[in-house]
Amino acid sequence: MNISIFGLGYVGCVSLGCLAQNGHQITGVDVNEFKVGLINKGKPTILEKDIDHIISKAHKEGKINATTCVDEAINNTDISIICVGTPSSPHGHLDLSYIYRTAEGIGEALKEKDSFHIVVIRSTVLPGTNQKVGEIIAGQSQKVRGKDFTVISNPEFLREGSAVKDYYHPAVTVIGGDHKEAMDKVASIYEQLDAPVEITDIKIAELIKYVNNSFHALKITFANEVGNICKALEIDSHKVMSLFCMDKHLNISSTYFKPGYAYGGSCLPKDLKGLVTLGHDNYLTTPVLSSISPSNEAQKKKAYQLIENSGKKNICMIGLSFKEGTDDLRYSPSVDLSETLIGKGYHLTIFDENVQLSKLIGANEAYINEKLPHLSELLSTDLEQAIQDADVIIINHKSFDPAPYMPLLEKKTKVIDLVRLDQIMKLPNYEGLCW
Repeated sequence: MNISIFGLGYVGCVSLGCLAQNGHQITGVDVNEFKVGLINKGKPTILEKDIDHIISKAHKEGKINATTCVDEAINNTDISIICVGTPSSPHGHLDLSYIYRTAEGIGEALKEKDSFHIVVIRSTVLPGTNQKVGEIIAGQSQKVRGKDFTVISNPEFLREGSAVKDYYHPAVTVIGGDHKEAMDKVASIYEQLDAPVEITDIKIAELIKYVNNSFHALKITFANEVGNICKALEIDSHKVMSLFCMDKHLNISSTYFKPGYAYGGSCLPKDLKGLVTLGHDNYLTTPVLSSISPSNEAQKKKAYQLIENSGKKNICMIGLSFKEGTDDLRYSPSVDLSETLIGKGYHLTIFDENVQLSKLIGANEAYINEKLPHLSELLSTDLEQAIQDADVIIINHKSFDPAPYMPLLEKKTKVIDLVRLDQIMKLPNYEGLCW
C-alpha cells in the first residue's frame, strides 16, 4: 500500500520504518528539510533501538523516501497518516495548530485529486479533533467527507526506548471512524501484527490514549506512595508490590474498572483510611492515597445532583446495601445518599430485598441505627407500589430486573441508573450516573 506520513518526529519515524518493513511503500513529509534529508539518506530522525537498521534497510530496498511537498505525497499515496506533535500549553491545553495546519495542506492538495483519500490521525489529540480535521479538509478541498475522503482516528501507544518493539507488539490496535471500507483498509495495515484490532467510535479512539497514560501515571505514583510508607516502616516495598501484582483476580485485572457509583462496605473505606493514617503518622505525604476518599465523596454528590436536577421530591431507591447480594449497610454510599435526601426534605421509599431490619445484628445494626434511625418507615416490601408512588427512581443494584416494571418506569419523571442496566437505557426518562 502507498502511504504518506506527515511528521517525521518520534512517532512518524518509527511508523515510517516499521510500515516499510512490513512491505508498504512510504513517503515521509515534514517541513523540516534536515529531517527529510536524513530519511532520504537512509538515516533515522530519532535515536531509538533498532530504528537505524530498519530505516537503512528500507532505504536500500527503495521502500521509503521523504519530501517537503504535500501535493507530491497526497497524489502518490492512498492513505496519509498524521504524526505531527501536539505539545501542551502551560495550562495543560493541547496545541493542535500543527494538526490543523497539516489538515489545511492535505485539503489544499486534495483539490486536484480525483480518487478517494484516507487521512489517519495517529497523533495524540482531544475528542472532537477528528471532526474538526474533517471540516478543515472539506473546507480547503471543497470535497465531501464520506464521498471523497474520510478521517480515521488510530492512536499510537509507543514508548520511547521501546517504540519499535511496542509497534510490533501492541496490546490492541484502536481504529475509530465513520467509513467502514476506510476503517477496514486501515486495519489491513496492521494485519501482520499479533494483536486484536478494535473498531470503535471516533471519540472513544481519541480519548483512550489519555485514559491509558493517566492510569500509567497513577500506577507509578501509587507504587511510590506505598514504597514511601514501606520504607518508613522498614518493610521491603518491592516485595510488597511483587506480592500485590500476584493477585490477577482483583489487583491486576479488569475488576472494578467499570464507571459507576461510589464504593462502600466494611473494608475499602476502613483500610484506605488506615493506610493514609499510617503514612501521616510517619510524617509522610500521600497525595494520591489521600485523594481517593474525596473523589468517592464527589461521586455521591454527583448522584444527589442528578436527583436534585429532576425537581421532584418523591423518590424510590432500589438497593440500599453497599452491593447486591448482601444486607451489609456499613459505609454503603446509598445510606449516605438516603441520609442526604432525608435531610433535604425528600420523601424517600427504599426497596432492598436483602435488608430486613429484624435480621440486622452487631456493627451492621448499630451503623444503620446511627445513620438512618427511622429506616423502618422508609423500607417497602412492595416494589411495584413504591415505583408507582414515586416521581424519580434510583437504581443502585444490578440484580434489579426491570422487565415487569417497564410500563411504570417509562412514566416517571426520571429513572436514575447508578449501575448501568442495559435493559433500561433506552427509556426516554433515563439518565446514567457517568455514562
